[in-house]
Amino acid sequence: MSNQTGEIKRKSPPSYEIQNEKQNDQKNIKNSFDWTKYETHFNNEIEEERKKLEEIYTKTLPNIQELEIYQGIVTHMLDTMIIVDIGFKAEGAIPISEFRENLNIQVGSKIEVMVVKIDYKGQCILSYQKAKMLRNWQRINQAYDKSEVILGYVAARTKGGLIVEIFDIECFLPGSHINVKPVRDYDTYVGKTMEIKVVKINQKTKNVVVSHKVLIERDIEEQRKEMISKLDKGQVLEGKIKNILPYGAFVDLGGVDALLHITDMSWPHINHPTEIVQLEQELKFVVLGVDKEKNRVQLGLKQLQPHPWNSLDKNLKIGSKVKGKVSVLADYGAFVEIIPGVEALLHISEMSWSTDLSSTQDFVQIGDELETVILTIDRKERKMSLSIKQLTPDPWINIQEKYSIGSEHIGIVKKFTNFGVFIELEQGVSGIIYTNDLSWIKKIKHPSEFCSINDKLKVIVLSIDLQTRRFNLGHKQLTENPWEKYEKIYSVGSIHNGIISNLFEKGASVKFTEDQKIEAFAPLRFLEKKNGSTIKKGENADFKIIEFNKETKKIVISHTSVYRDKDQKKEQRVKNRKFERSTLGDIAGLVKLKEQIEKEKNK
Repeated sequence: MSNQTGEIKRKSPPSYEIQNEKQNDQKNIKNSFDWTKYETHFNNEIEEERKKLEEIYTKTLPNIQELEIYQGIVTHMLDTMIIVDIGFKAEGAIPISEFRENLNIQVGSKIEVMVVKIDYKGQCILSYQKAKMLRNWQRINQAYDKSEVILGYVAARTKGGLIVEIFDIECFLPGSHINVKPVRDYDTYVGKTMEIKVVKINQKTKNVVVSHKVLIERDIEEQRKEMISKLDKGQVLEGKIKNILPYGAFVDLGGVDALLHITDMSWPHINHPTEIVQLEQELKFVVLGVDKEKNRVQLGLKQLQPHPWNSLDKNLKIGSKVKGKVSVLADYGAFVEIIPGVEALLHISEMSWSTDLSSTQDFVQIGDELETVILTIDRKERKMSLSIKQLTPDPWINIQEKYSIGSEHIGIVKKFTNFGVFIELEQGVSGIIYTNDLSWIKKIKHPSEFCSINDKLKVIVLSIDLQTRRFNLGHKQLTENPWEKYEKIYSVGSIHNGIISNLFEKGASVKFTEDQKIEAFAPLRFLEKKNGSTIKKGENADFKIIEFNKETKKIVISHTSVYRDKDQKKEQRVKNRKFERSTLGDIAGLVKLKEQIEKEKNK
């Protein structure tokens, strides 16, 4: 059907058809596009974009570490807090109490702060004082490493020294390091500023030790070097005795300390410097030597006086007899003072014709007055040697005529050794008795058990060594060797009566009743009695000789062997008797048996 215009109008479908058509269209759209996948893809792209932006932002931020110092800018100042921006994600806050010492802080001020901690939200906990303290410690360590001189404020005195503030850190200045001279009143330094140097840092305890003395010593050392460079050998200077020691004295030459050795104080020998100089005494000295590398100066005092050798008697020559006093002892001899300041050497080999002097003290002592003869004299070198033995004839000339081998003499005990005793036969003539030549019988461990020093002892000459000038002497050889007789009396197997004189862990020593001079040894196992007990000290018993050695003077005896041997002999005799009886009886029986057999044969 058409309208008036000729257009054809389509008939509208029913409403239910339209509804069904819409539902079918929606089903077709859902089937053709997956909205869930599209939404997930879109969210992933947004997350990746966010991460990229975060990474770009993070790269623009500094790498902040805890306990490190960073420079920040004050952005806000509140009543209790100051906000500081260090270029991190978030600003940090510092309590305003940390800025009491610095009142010039304002918005925009640049300050150093320490990151104390970063929490999980990215917030920074900052500290102004900790950063300041760390920087100060770094400055102190730098001053110590570079040996820098710094200014310190003396805040207070304490036990043993002063408290000095350096970079707001309290340091200890010991009293011994305040000045080169002892300081009695520490309070005079409180409130003053002084130059100091860090000499020690204990990183664990955070203790710092400083010194002002080292700076003074440095200045003194520089002045000392300058003064020493101007000194030359032979100069005569004035000085003051600063310190006295056993080997010399130290002299203050006005900033330079020099040594005055004891040997350069006086021409005559002295035992201690105080015999010549005293503390604070002002004297003139001559420069003997200067070591400019080690900054040492050696002075002399006696060199300002005429040398005593110049006043020595010009008539003295080799062979002249002189008297003097022993002033110094040495291992090789003694020095004898002829006149004050002139000493001569008396060598140990010139003290006596005897060669038994092992030390100088065996012949002379300090202070002994001696008469000597001059062996050598050199006035140019100022040296002289002396002799005592040359004053008497050499006793060793034709010595064999007076002391022939086998001759008997009386000598004086002069010295003991571990191996023997030295006997002086006359001045310059001596010999030795070895320990085993003192007694035939007694076993001597040390000669002091047999005699004493200065005892007179009869000796016999055993041999003479002309090269070493020494006699080999004997004492026991004056009597007959009793061991020749003992060898016959105390033969092995013989029995003798004895008494226990001493008990030991391994046995006992026994003296025979027939000769108390000789002792024998009984081992412990041979001291058992027949009843099982052991012989006691002081008890008498019979002993059998089981060993005899004449060379070693050794006799070994046994009490046990005495009764055991008797018992064994008795048993043997009994056995022999039984054997004899049985043998005779057997023979008689055999005779009877033989006679009976012969009778039967005859029948």
